[in-house]
Amino acid sequence: MAVLNNKKSKASDEVPTSSMADIAFLLLIFFLVTTVFPKDKGLAIVLPEKSEEVEVNQKNILHLVIQPNGAVTVRRGESQQEQVVTPNDIEGIWRSDVASNPNLIAAVKTHPDAAYRYMVDVLDALQTAGADKISLQVLEN
Repeated sequence: MAVLNNKKSKASDEVPTSSMADIAFLLLIFFLVTTVFPKDKGLAIVLPEKSEEVEVNQKNILHLVIQPNGAVTVRRGESQQEQVVTPNDIEGIWRSDVASNPNLIAAVKTHPDAAYRYMVDVLDALQTAGADKISLQVLEN
């Protein structure tokens, strides 16, 4: 004959919270340890040593004027002819111009009202194109 157990198991209607704080702190420590924070790259620019001023022939200068709207006005040497391009076009322009004149210097002039990112875009394009002679200036009105 089978004996039936008439005891009813009492189920708790409470959530056990005794280890909740431990679990929360373990998760917090886990995410703090495994999170990788990006480093600010900045602009890698090597500044020249202090020296005397050197006169540069205008035919060796590619003037890049960054406008407040992000457009770049390109002028070659003493020529009055200007070309308005986007920062993405600078790499191709630099490569074609430096092929015909290896002494070319990029004179980047930024309008005071232009956003910083426009200058960075132009400098990135010049770096991608392999430019190593760059002059940075603020455009004077």
